[in-house]
Amino acid sequence: MIAEPDAATATSVSATAAQSARATLLNSLHVPGDPLIVSNVWDAVTARIVAGVPGVKAIASASHSVSFAHGVPDGGGLSLDAALEAARLIVDAVDLPVTIDFENGYAADAAGVEINVGRLIETGAVGLNLEDSIDSSTLFDLSDAAARVAAARSSADTAGVPLVINARADSLVRGGDWADMVTRANSYLAAGADCAFVLGLRTAADVERAVHDIDGRVSVIAGATSIPLRTLAELGVARVSFGPGLLGLTLSHLRDAAEQLTAWGEYPPELDFPY
Repeated sequence: MIAEPDAATATSVSATAAQSARATLLNSLHVPGDPLIVSNVWDAVTARIVAGVPGVKAIASASHSVSFAHGVPDGGGLSLDAALEAARLIVDAVDLPVTIDFENGYAADAAGVEINVGRLIETGAVGLNLEDSIDSSTLFDLSDAAARVAAARSSADTAGVPLVINARADSLVRGGDWADMVTRANSYLAAGADCAFVLGLRTAADVERAVHDIDGRVSVIAGATSIPLRTLAELGVARVSFGPGLLGLTLSHLRDAAEQLTAWGEYPPELDFPY
């Protein structure tokens, strides 16, 4: 006689299946030429606001914004436990797939990345950004960086969740050259990444060349003076994010409102915004 699974086991299996479905959906949204647009958030309320916008299909955090909201600098200022709690709050606030900016995995080596990504998956996240930068000026050795991507994939395989790995290739903003960027991006894709996230593509020609040279989907970041979104789509980009830019946009509106009210000015109509 085969024993029936207990209620806890059945619930766990169901939850994993639902998380896997969200991960599969997130992966499918990365379409070259019809890119996934993610407006980066940093807490539960910003996640809910973005999720409520018609047409939004997924939620992405920005580590810079999460760190600054906690009063610490980006790039390791936030502890692993604080980063995981921030991720959990965002995941729990919405029904959409959530991908988390996980810096460089909050670990010194690939073994640590594998453990930490497992903990991230436990928050309900179905994707992550993984950086190849040690700090603002230094990259991990290529073999180490690729091993860290492979460790994240191994952790996802163990959990049974097809985590979407957006692997950052930072060569162009860390003093490296084009060839190193392409080698890194392709190595990360070969190690199990789903998308190569390339910083430092300044022109349409750069984007076009990256899409041609990289053996997989390309993700980019955009700002106020970046290549227009329609052009990025036409060039074959699969994902566009805005990093801490949305935090800057929000804070600029807050500053302007504070200035207007302090000067006894008109009440901004956004004071009645239904959040």
